[in-house]
Amino acid sequence: MQSTLIAHARRAPIAVFLLAFIGAVAAQPYPSKPIRLIAPSSPGSGVDFVSRIVAAPLSIEFGQQVVVDNRAGAGGNIGAETAAKSAPNGYTLFMATPSQVINAILYKNLSYNLLGEFTPISMATSGQFVLIVNPSVPAKSVSQFIQLAKAKPGGVSYASAGQGNVTHLAGELFKSTAGVDLLHVPYKGSGAALTDLIGGQVQAMFANIAAAIPHIRSGKVIALGATGSKRPAIAPDLPTIAESGVKDYEVASWFGMLVPKGVPRDIVARINAATVKVLKLPETTERLNRDGLDVVASTPQEFAAYLEGEARKWAKAVQVSGAKAN
Repeated sequence: MQSTLIAHARRAPIAVFLLAFIGAVAAQPYPSKPIRLIAPSSPGSGVDFVSRIVAAPLSIEFGQQVVVDNRAGAGGNIGAETAAKSAPNGYTLFMATPSQVINAILYKNLSYNLLGEFTPISMATSGQFVLIVNPSVPAKSVSQFIQLAKAKPGGVSYASAGQGNVTHLAGELFKSTAGVDLLHVPYKGSGAALTDLIGGQVQAMFANIAAAIPHIRSGKVIALGATGSKRPAIAPDLPTIAESGVKDYEVASWFGMLVPKGVPRDIVARINAATVKVLKLPETTERLNRDGLDVVASTPQEFAAYLEGEARKWAKAVQVSGAKAN
């Protein structure tokens, strides 16, 4: 009996130590190790650009390195699927784009559900597309472009970065809202589409404003209207398409932070607070503004509502266009 008591007594300090160690690990504040931020595109893309601008100050704010992990392919689906299947512990972040909303509508057999398998953190930025035309097109405003298209049903062409791409659906949404018939010419990427627009092979395009601005300023293309809800800061004299007479037309080029569903609420709140803080830093805002991006630092609830609105809008555009995933 005595030997048994002595054995228990000797093990007691070890048990107390183990319990204390487990408790200390469980109580470690978030984050206690590096975080990865998945960008569903290749280095040098728009989502990669925004991810890296946000990751640097986030690393300082968290006291842990935030590493950008580029997962390109399948129109952004590879990155989204990787993020959705990651452990819901706050150590995997995902920078979403309109492509993920559109893909959820276009693809019928995705292994993830954007609205069902992610928790919104914050919308990061909002940019715009711009309706541009070759200088040979006899239209200097959105209203004149609509008149031209109505006079030549199917005779005015517009380029896009590919079937089902946001630059394609922006055109289809314009067609249905403005009541015109345009000829869609898909390309393998925005660069090739813009090159042919400048060369006169196609007449119009809905291009990312950051990519189009140099060509607008040089006179290689003519800007008719912006797709946002307000005039772009880098082109304040350019009217929006909505104020030009196409009521309720709006297409945003946005980026926003998500995490896999199941991340604890306190960690979601921590990531949101840190993300909003770094987005509002003067140096972050200035850097993003230079490329035509407006900072949008939101609550998780606001971003969730925005995503639901985007899903409704693009479902309508896909239905009208008849676009299908290749």
